[in-house]
Amino acid sequence: MNVSASIPSLNSPNAQGTPMILDTLPDPAIAGQVCPARTRLQIDLMLLAIEALELGGSEAILSFAEELDLQGIIKNRVNLWRMRASNPMRRAHSRRPLDILEAKALVVIACYIARRLTVVIRQLLTIYQQLAQKQIPPEQNLRLANYLERFRTHFKSRMNSRRSGVLALTSDEKLDELAIDLLGKLLFCTGTAGMQRYWISLFDGEVE
Repeated sequence: MNVSASIPSLNSPNAQGTPMILDTLPDPAIAGQVCPARTRLQIDLMLLAIEALELGGSEAILSFAEELDLQGIIKNRVNLWRMRASNPMRRAHSRRPLDILEAKALVVIACYIARRLTVVIRQLLTIYQQLAQKQIPPEQNLRLANYLERFRTHFKSRMNSRRSGVLALTSDEKLDELAIDLLGKLLFCTGTAGMQRYWISLFDGEVE
């Protein structure tokens, strides 16, 4: 994926050694500064949608971690996998907590990738809306069908089908709805203060 994240003004660490780009996201008022289950789930699903949008999406995540000077938090592929395995719906779910700093890094990367893919995301959503208005199945459009198929494949291979939340998403129709909803969230992240607004939404109902 030909994406680049040249943002030198935000790459320098602050006085505490934390990359300044993470300071653009406020610290939520939650106990222990670790992410609730819902937050971990939503972040992982956003990354899953990115992987479905672009072949090599996981490599792009690691590439952005390096370009945004976040490799001190997201060190390598194994480290990234462990963070995402904190999603309680995963087959390989780990009880390892996801702390706020790690969550910020993942959200920043997801939002920057979304910005680079804004045109693609907007086109897919437009195609979906046009097909829906004409009551034409989404599989009739090759680009949209490819995205939806990849998302379903990723979801089914990585999520635990015995989890109650996954059981509600067993049909292709439900998974397609989720995939489209995630496209909308990715597009939301590209708007004015979208990254900050999305970050805050991840903790709705969770703050003390």
